[in-house]
Parts: sequence; structure tokens; C-alpha cells
Amino acid sequence: MKVMLVNGSPHEHGCTDAALREVASALNADGIDTEIFWIGNTPIGGCIACGGCSKAGKCVFADDGVNEFVEKAREADGFVFGTPVHYAAASGNMTAFMDRLFYSAQKEAFCRKPAAVITSARRAGTTAAYEQLLKYPGITEMPIVSSCYWNNVHGSRAEDIQ
Repeated sequence: MKVMLVNGSPHEHGCTDAALREVASALNADGIDTEIFWIGNTPIGGCIACGGCSKAGKCVFADDGVNEFVEKAREADGFVFGTPVHYAAASGNMTAFMDRLFYSAQKEAFCRKPAAVITSARRAGTTAAYEQLLKYPGITEMPIVSSCYWNNVHGSRAEDIQ
């Protein structure tokens, strides 16, 4: 079994990554393989609903990680999507990544595979970003992995979230 964790932060080893590593550690302790996929800090263009993906079988935009992740997603059994909070929403790159990912991906890459969401903020906005990201698995027939408390962390540096 393998779970893909997506780091939607522009900082590869920041607070979002630290939170995802905590999740990965818990999953690994239960014998579940994990891989953290960093979407990077190069701007990702948003989906323009051109429909090219339905003809090509993948997103027709430049290679910016979306199609690479879809291929990895086909082999994954579950997902954790993590984002920092920028003005009470997911980061712009994460939003563009998720829009294009879910619009262009073949349904079998995600359908009926469990997903969770983690948000990271210095102070506030985590619940709004959390709800924003939950919509993607929610409308893709993905069981949402719940928790006994909010799936978010607070801090300005990776050490702060401990």
C-alpha cells in the first residue's frame, strides 16, 4: 500500500512539509509506504477548461508536475493534500495544481481512493483552506479520511509546528 502526500507550499521544507512528514511517519510505522510530492515554486497556470485533456488523455499545458503526478496517482492507494494558507485560502499554486489535476486526470487515478487534507498557517484561515481542498476529493468519489481534531498546524517555521 502506498500513500502520496502533496506539498503545495512554495517552501520545500517548511511548515506544510513538516506536517506531511508527521503523517508519513505515522503511516510508515503502520507499514504503509509514502512519497511526498512537492509541486515546487515555479508558477503553475490554472485550468482554462479548454477540454484538450479529454482529447489528449492528459493536461495539454506545459510540463509543470501535474501530468507527472497523475502517473504517480495511478499507482497510489491514498492521498494527503497539504497546503499553506495564503489569505484564508490554499496557495495559488496549489489551487491551480488541484484544478488542473482533478479536471484533467482520468477518473481511475483518484476515484474511490481515500484522501485527507492538511493546512498550515501562521495564525488563521486554516478552516477555510481546509474546506476549499476537501471539495476536490469530495466530488471525485474519494472517501475523506476524517480526524478527531482539525487537520492543521500553526507556525512561521517548520520547528514551530512541533
